[in-house]
Formats: sequence, C-alpha cells, structure tokens
Amino acid sequence: MALEFIGIDPNTGQSGSPTAWVDTETADIVLQSYTADDATRAQCIESTAPGHAKGIPTHETVIRIPAHLVPMLREACDAAERRAAL
Repeated sequence: MALEFIGIDPNTGQSGSPTAWVDTETADIVLQSYTADDATRAQCIESTAPGHAKGIPTHETVIRIPAHLVPMLREACDAAERRAAL
C-alpha cells in the first residue's frame, strides 16, 4: 500500500496534525484527525442510519474533521476519483 499525501492542517502545532491521504492502490481516502469526544460518540451510537443497527462496530471509530479542513477533504475526494479512474 502506498499513500498519496494530500495535505495537513496548516494550523497544526506539536499536539495534533489532521492529515489526508489517498491510497494509490484502492483510491480509499485515509484520514488522521481528532478522536470524537464522548458526547459525539454517544450521539453516533444512539443515531440510526437507514438499514443499519445502532452503535459503532468494533472495527470502526468516529473522528472529527475540523471545518476549516473541508477544502482539503474535497481535494482528497478529487484525488480519489482520479485514482479510481486509472
């Protein structure tokens, strides 16, 4: 697996570094970001999505992407689409 670096939070300091990559083989978007707080996780656990049971499966997690990183996430989506088309 190789990752194409998309970007890192330009406001990052020494204590955090939300980052986006695209897997060059699968075109999956790979994100590093802040772990969701307990209140957010609780809301996700209690919320339902059509056709899915409540809860967070053990192989998944909830992360929080800062709003100012939305442009980077769009760039990652574009890069993933380009990779998938290859």
